[in-house]
Order: sequence, then structure tokens, then C-alpha cells
Amino acid sequence: MNFEEKIIAYPPVHPGTDRTFIRFYSGEPDLKSIFYPEGSENLPQRIFVTDTTVGSLPALSGFIDNFRGENYSRAKIENGFVGTNGKDVLAILGAGEPFKTIESVLQIVKAALDNNAQRSAVFVGIGGGVITDMTAFAASIFKRGAHCELVPTTLLSMVDAAVGGKTGCDFDAYKNMIGSFFPAQKIHICPSFIQTLPDFEYRSGMAEVVKTALLYSKELFEKLESYPEILTDKKNPLVEEAIKISVGSKARVVEQDLTEKNIRMQLNLGHTFGHALETCAGLGVITHGDAVAWGMGRAAELSKKIGLCTSEYTERVKNMLSSFGWCVEPVHPVLKNKVQNPSEIASMIFNAMMKDKKNSSSKVRFVLQSQICETVITEVQKEDVLDVLR
Repeated sequence: MNFEEKIIAYPPVHPGTDRTFIRFYSGEPDLKSIFYPEGSENLPQRIFVTDTTVGSLPALSGFIDNFRGENYSRAKIENGFVGTNGKDVLAILGAGEPFKTIESVLQIVKAALDNNAQRSAVFVGIGGGVITDMTAFAASIFKRGAHCELVPTTLLSMVDAAVGGKTGCDFDAYKNMIGSFFPAQKIHICPSFIQTLPDFEYRSGMAEVVKTALLYSKELFEKLESYPEILTDKKNPLVEEAIKISVGSKARVVEQDLTEKNIRMQLNLGHTFGHALETCAGLGVITHGDAVAWGMGRAAELSKKIGLCTSEYTERVKNMLSSFGWCVEPVHPVLKNKVQNPSEIASMIFNAMMKDKKNSSSKVRFVLQSQICETVITEVQKEDVLDVLR
């Protein structure tokens, strides 16, 4: 069949901003001083977004009070609350992975529309990775692109989720299936928020710190390896050092590869296994960090299985993960009550991997290592993957 062809050439679509300013703050979080400094009358409209957990923190009480009506009880921080402060808007969503849905994203969009927001408005996500991902996604689709700033309040969002412009939400049982690349103009990091985290949230973020160390900082890995007590020592100076190293490492990667065409794929170390585990367990049943930590152990085993690394490397990684209390066994305990047969569990995990948005063929692509800071991205045969899952 014959055809004629005409080509239309386009410049690259603008991703929201051409640079991100990352600010590290000392002392107690003070959002009023960040967003309402003296002389702030001429700032653009802001659409602030947080969740019921973060909204209940004492550090945010004064900020949130600015958005309450006279008849609104100070004690109530409810999902679905929308308040205003002049032209600015605050929307409070439900907390946690179960609320990381397209419906929540549309709640943000509706709050903006109901308050006559324009494309010049700035969407500001204040919270963990769920809130920062959804707020930035809402900004990216609002009138084909507004602006975005983020205030990560968990260790996970400080070192990973808020940095680099990945946005989105879950769909059905699959993580982050809907989304865009839309970097924030500013990221405001207040490490003291970490003191408010429950242990499981802090532990989840530390897994991403370990991932960064394995990829880019042998010195940080050795410090963490020798001090697993960091999981209960949130005030240790090593925590803030780890945040800055992690942010700096990710920033360097993202500058070179925003849309994950090559080296940014390295940041998925442990994530192909981990995302599949989260899907099979049920989103929200296991924390993202615990799933990724298990995934890093499986990735180390797979590296050994295909002859990429030595047994010594694999054991070193697994020993470090185990010393932090993370599971390094082929079958994670969260799945043992769902399916008893290890081979069935392995097949279930593999099938979830095949739906991962990072895969492009009948094989599964993994981030593996030959040694610490020596990383390889490769596709692996199904049987080799199944062997490390049972």
C-alpha cells in the first residue's frame, strides 16, 4: 500500500521548569516563614496540598490555621478539607498509599479550579512521596502545566521521591502507572521533619539511602554498614549527611537523564523486585522501603546467578540489609499467607514484573551490580529470575 508522508518538527515539550532550586533548612520547620515572608503580597496564587497525617503535626498547626474558617474546629484535620487564605488554597487528602489514586489527583485539580487558579498558580506538595508525586502530577496536567514546589516531610521523599521530577499515581494494583516527568521549581528540605516520623516511615526512607550508597557512594555504604543503629538514631549527624549525599547523587543523575532513557535507570536498583512485591502483597501492605530493601537482596542474588558478581559481594550486601532488619530470603513473609507454594509465589512476582512500565520486551530488565558503585542494566531470562525467587 503506497503512502505520502509529511513531517512536523517540534521543539521538546517544556517540563515545567528548566532548573530546580533545592534548599536545606536548619532548625524547626516553619512553613509560614518559607511561604509568607515579609513582602510576599505579590506572589502568585499557591495551591497547597497535604494529608491528614502531616496536617496533624504540631509544626504545621500555625500554617494550617491560616486556612481555617471561623467555624472550623482546630482539632479536626479531615480528608477533603479545602480552605483559603486570601487567594491561596489548602487541600487536605487522605494519608498513605491507598489514597495515591487518580481520584485524589483530581481532588487537587478541582480545588484549584474551584478557586479560579490560572496556569501561573504554584502547586505546593507538603508531605511524603505520595503527596509530592500527586501534587506534581496535578500541576503537570492542570491547564496543560502550572508550576510546582515541594516540601518533603519523610526521609523517603527527601532523598528520592521529591527529587527528579517523576510524578504520578497508582492504578488498579500497580504502582505509578499514570504519571509524567515534571520537576519542581523549588524543593524545601527541612531535615528536622524526620524527628516526627514513625519508625516504619523512617526505616522505609533509609532503604533508599542504602540504595544510593550502593550505587554512588562506597564511603557512605561503609558508614552505614558499620552503624546499623542509625535505624534508631534519627538525630545522628550521619542522617543529615546521608540526605545531602543522596540528594546530590540523584541530582547529578537527573541533570544528565531526566526522562530515564539511560543512566537514570540505575536508580531502580531493587525496585523491579520491590514494586512487584508491593503489587502482590497489596499496595500499602508493605512499605516501599521494606520492599526495595528485599529487592536489593534479590538483585544481589540475581547478579551472582548470572555470573556478574562474586559470592562475596552478594553476601556483603545481604549481611548489611539483614543487620538493618530487612528480609533477605527469597520469599518475603508478607506473601507467605497468600500462597504457600514458593514456585507459585515466584510466578506471581514475575507476572507482576512483566507489567512494570520499565520493561520493553518479553524479558525483564534489571539493575544489577558487579561490585559496589559498579552497576549494569541488563535483561534477564525468566528462569534465572524465578530461581532467585524460590
